[in-house]
Amino acid sequence: MIQSSVPLPVSPRAGRFLVLVGVFVCAACGLVYELELVALASYLIGDSVTQASVVLSVMVFAMGIGSLLAKRLRCRASVSFGLVEAALAVVGGCSAMALYAAFAWTGDRGEVWAGGSRLLLVAFSLAIGILIGAEVPLLMVLIQRIRRQDASGAVADLFAADYVGALVGGLAFPFLLLPLFGQLTGALFTGAVNTLAGGALVLGLFRHDLSGRARWVLLTANVLVLSLLATAAVLVDDFERAARRAVYGGDVRVAVQTDVQEVVLTGGERRSLDLYLDGRLRISGRDEHRYHEGLVHPAMSGPHARVLILGGGDGLAAREVLRHRGVRHVDVVELDAGVVDLARHDPALSGLNGHAYRDRRVRVVTGDAFRWLRAAHGTYDVVISDLPDPGITASTKLYSQEFYGLATRVLAPGGRIAVHAGPVSTRPRVFWTVEATVRAAGLRTVPYRVGGRQSGFAAGPDRTSQGMRAARDWGFVLASRARPVLAGAERSEVVRAGARAVLRTRVPGLAASTLVHPRYAN
Repeated sequence: MIQSSVPLPVSPRAGRFLVLVGVFVCAACGLVYELELVALASYLIGDSVTQASVVLSVMVFAMGIGSLLAKRLRCRASVSFGLVEAALAVVGGCSAMALYAAFAWTGDRGEVWAGGSRLLLVAFSLAIGILIGAEVPLLMVLIQRIRRQDASGAVADLFAADYVGALVGGLAFPFLLLPLFGQLTGALFTGAVNTLAGGALVLGLFRHDLSGRARWVLLTANVLVLSLLATAAVLVDDFERAARRAVYGGDVRVAVQTDVQEVVLTGGERRSLDLYLDGRLRISGRDEHRYHEGLVHPAMSGPHARVLILGGGDGLAAREVLRHRGVRHVDVVELDAGVVDLARHDPALSGLNGHAYRDRRVRVVTGDAFRWLRAAHGTYDVVISDLPDPGITASTKLYSQEFYGLATRVLAPGGRIAVHAGPVSTRPRVFWTVEATVRAAGLRTVPYRVGGRQSGFAAGPDRTSQGMRAARDWGFVLASRARPVLAGAERSEVVRAGARAVLRTRVPGLAASTLVHPRYAN
């Protein structure tokens, strides 16, 4: 029988099992930290593909550095592993609060925040990656001290536990931690689990491998880490309220986390009502009427008995549609049921949308617009695409050639499609890519823009909460299968003036955006 090289309080078989359990738990926590950074960076900075690429690539690179650095710690593997886990718990557990604090209290510096946030994101990714990378070499030493075995077998056991733990962590983050705790508390809870797992493994299983001083150092470090995380968890609600006031101002009326996004309403009494979705100002009561009138009314020139609104859960596009006589049926396809619920029941928002959802002609369908169109039956005289800006990665598929092809299938003969295509003045390439994509779906187009408020400052949907790079206009594309169908809309003063203004910004030679080759850059 092969004896353990370290006195253990349990049998070598049980000790080996406990080490693999520790690997499993630490791997789960490590992946949660990665996903937390990706999710929070996508929410605060935008462009989820870029943020995921930055976090994962930097973290994998840093894991290699951590593995190399761990070679110097193998002589004191037990205490080193315990301290690495304590440090990882602090850095990973507090990373979400640190990023959110930086966003809340430095976000008014515009581009300075944009650059500084990415540096902070890289710094956390690098630190967490180095600490995660140091785990496996140290665990390899510890498991070999319990029972000597060939290196390939030990590596296989460690990586099997590591990969299974990563699977559990990856599933726990969206299905358990986020719904139960949210981003900030979820990261702190993960840090506490990480601390307890690392500390229990070393202080419990390998306590005889530690000197008296090392035991006290490790015990003190774990107590301090747990105290810090517990204190942060107690204060997290106050912190979040203070950060929210710094981001949105002092008159936040509603702040809810739905199954899809964070929804915040501000104002509504002494100042205009503003609606934020995941930190982006989607609607401002000061100028939303110009946006919705510009989007809806030109498309309503012609038959409009049946109207389909894709997005627009706030009910404001439906309000404009219902102002036209002859409208018999309106379908609203909205991904977030929480937004629709606010639009129905919040006094300020329902007042702003004219209580559109009380009208019996309006029917709401909760679901993804792309999936809904694939299964849709029947046709519509008007299709209104009131969707988030095409520069946001999550909405890119809703500005693809395939999406407009599906929308064309539900268009009645002589029907029109109106598309919100983002600001023209600040992002002309994105706007003209939308127009090229609509044309690629076999439709004739009339591109036009609508200016903001008379003060000259207006930002459309998806401006940042601090007004960074705020747009001064909204771009739209009106489309139909046949050019003559658009004649009535083209006679509109809004479209004629907007079409003349937008032609000066044309970017020629742009290719259509597709599902497999998205061409929108944030």
